[in-house]
Amino acid sequence: MPTNLPAEAKKKWNEAFLARNPRKKLQCLQEFLSLVPKHKGTEKLRAQVKTKIATLRREIQDKKRRKGKVHRKFFIEKEGASQIVILGQTNTGRSSLLAAMTNANVEISDYAFTTREPVPGMLPFEDLQFQIIEAPALIEGASEGKAWGQQTLALARNADGLILLVDLSKDPCHQLNLLLDELEKARILTRKPNASVEINRTHIGVGLRILVMGSLVGCTLRDVERLLKSYKIRNAVVKLNGRATLDDVEDSIFESSVFRPAIIVASKLDVKRAPERLKELESCVNDRFKIVAVPSIDKSGGEQLGEELFKSLGIIRVYTKQPNRKESSPDPFIIRKNSTVAELAQQIHSDFARRSSYARVWSKRLPFSPRKVGLSFVLADKDVVEMHVR
Repeated sequence: MPTNLPAEAKKKWNEAFLARNPRKKLQCLQEFLSLVPKHKGTEKLRAQVKTKIATLRREIQDKKRRKGKVHRKFFIEKEGASQIVILGQTNTGRSSLLAAMTNANVEISDYAFTTREPVPGMLPFEDLQFQIIEAPALIEGASEGKAWGQQTLALARNADGLILLVDLSKDPCHQLNLLLDELEKARILTRKPNASVEINRTHIGVGLRILVMGSLVGCTLRDVERLLKSYKIRNAVVKLNGRATLDDVEDSIFESSVFRPAIIVASKLDVKRAPERLKELESCVNDRFKIVAVPSIDKSGGEQLGEELFKSLGIIRVYTKQPNRKESSPDPFIIRKNSTVAELAQQIHSDFARRSSYARVWSKRLPFSPRKVGLSFVLADKDVVEMHVR
């Protein structure tokens, strides 16, 4: 990303961001694009803005055509431990997988593009349930708005993880590369980045609050603040994770990249030449993703799929217990791997986190249980925690 855009361009970008009317936003984006210098350093930015302009134009045209008609529902509220979206091309077995692994009532057909809106179902795994959503088929050009691609990719961006579904009756590497290419264009990463920057604009008068939860590389907090203010961002909470550069911060101003862990499900393992194509896929992936191979219709793979999803999401289950009670709660808290007792307390309640002083932990990994620990103690899967407050 460029770090030397003209002041007029930065000002126009802020106007485009603040615009709520689609036509006004479209006009501001067109003016912004005209102010961006044409050179190699701006190629990616110009491509992004052109995609936004094309999408806005399409939305304005679609709104005219759909006036008075029922709109398709693409947003699915999260349920269960995590929300996972199935992405794949048409006729790869997305509906069959959802029907086999969950309780969803799914329409299965040989016709292309049978699924036109998201369909949710719940996949049980031990004492958890994952919400699995079948998204409409992803095609080449989806990131540019073809075949409801923008809505499907927005669904993926909002999810906690992804299932990349490929069909072993066809070239699996070609299918996978298409999915990864469209995700990359939509700035959805399946490989954990070195840094992530999140900018949440706030109300006027709050000011800039920059939280560095990693480290800054080649710049200072003052540099970050100056850059944000040059784009008229004066009231925001900015979270910097990992080893963040000034380019990473500027990148997030235009559109933040998001990381979504993913596993590959290879369907139709029972078709001719499937084992051969599975080996091709494994060679193509080269340990980047975990691959779960399943026959055309098989309800027995739910446990393996649940286990691989649990591993890929980087989450753990922690059970809480009230003092003087023998039994812990049957429903666990779902927290990130390597979370501390303090982070668990924060998830329970912000006030509770302030008042917490120590905890007692029961765990198989400890030489004896319970053990009295401080708020910085790192928790593991299936730990039982008894919080004590001041």
